Amino acid sequence: MKRDVKATIRFLQEDGYNHAIEAIYGCAGEETTEYARRFQRAAEQFLALYPEQENQNLGLYTAPGRTELGGNHTDHQCGCVLAGAVNLDTIAAAAPNGSNRIRFFSEGYGLTEIDLSDLSVQTSERETTASLIRGMAAQAASEGAAVFGFDAWCTSSVLSGSGLSSSAAFETLLGVILNDLFAGGKFSPIKIAQMGQHAENLYFGKPSGLMDQMASSVGGLTAIDFEDPHVPKVVKITMDFEQAGYAFCVIDAGDSHADLTDAYASIPREMKSVAALFHQDVLRGITEEQLIQNLPAIRKQSGDRAFLRALHFVRENRRAQDEAAALRNGDMDRFLALVNESGRSSWMYLQNTAVPGRDGQGINVALALCDSLLRGRGACRVQGGGFAGTVEAFVPWEERETFRREVDHALGDGSCHVLRIRPAGGSVL
Repeated sequence: MKRDVKATIRFLQEDGYNHAIEAIYGCAGEETTEYARRFQRAAEQFLALYPEQENQNLGLYTAPGRTELGGNHTDHQCGCVLAGAVNLDTIAAAAPNGSNRIRFFSEGYGLTEIDLSDLSVQTSERETTASLIRGMAAQAASEGAAVFGFDAWCTSSVLSGSGLSSSAAFETLLGVILNDLFAGGKFSPIKIAQMGQHAENLYFGKPSGLMDQMASSVGGLTAIDFEDPHVPKVVKITMDFEQAGYAFCVIDAGDSHADLTDAYASIPREMKSVAALFHQDVLRGITEEQLIQNLPAIRKQSGDRAFLRALHFVRENRRAQDEAAALRNGDMDRFLALVNESGRSSWMYLQNTAVPGRDGQGINVALALCDSLLRGRGACRVQGGGFAGTVEAFVPWEERETFRREVDHALGDGSCHVLRIRPAGGSVL
């Protein structure tokens, strides 16, 4: 039940939302209180920015960042991934404003306003917050929602350019808000993810697959098969890495991938170039044997790197399925071995651990550091789009604090984050 802004703040102060918070985040105790106070601050900042909205019913919303545990750059080729929502998220307080304008304030970025009278793609907005807001509003309207103006105040713990997909979290958050305010909750998590991908591809101008949005929108730990991207198969997996004896760590390599759209886009472009030789749009269904048999033609038509990236896809697609099976069977040793294989493949074949022509190799440095500290135990790999951003490591539980201290000493304080898989995806509090 929604309440006006001041009543919402009081309800948060009285721990009234704690049960919902615990279900969404999988938390308890002091951590629940910290999340509640974060939502309270969002509501207070909303009131300070939009005082005329004092008597309006206020909605509180959250969408998680995501991590990719398996399937590096497989989703855009209709492949398989293993992904999870994490307990870093983007939250917002929002309410209708009775106009035809969306006013969206993001902490650290400022206010963005969108006129809903024109929901067409705006070339001048490419790679901006405005493009995603307009794109998500356009998607909601195309799905039958009567979209009107609303005001929002937003903050995020998913750092931009971190590799945890702050853009997908933002798109999911917008989808949840639009779904709640104007669609009567009719959009499923999968539909919201598809809306987000379309907005990112068409309005923002980044040719992403669907994995990021699916992981954020659906939540939990999920094995996703994109063989039919219009009806992806989603299977949730129950796995507590802590109980299995490992801490799940994400390490910030110290450089952003926010300006690397061209490097990222080269991967699906080259993979699809190889697929075209087989008269296909994507690589799904092409075997390793076929790639080897047609190696001379592939090298001539698409180049050496394209062949290596295609080989990565074929093996990684199979590996993502094997990783999911290992977790379902409780075989952590097998899972960790596959994670390490995935990391080596991304480095050797996919080649997304450094940016061609740039001196900095933050991802490779972080991977080398993890490899040295783990000494053959656990696993590490690049995750997400790559080139910059973050790597992930599975660290023996009893060594997690030592590992974090060593990483922070080498890469800077706050570089290593010990995270959890969050049970819920995009949610209304």
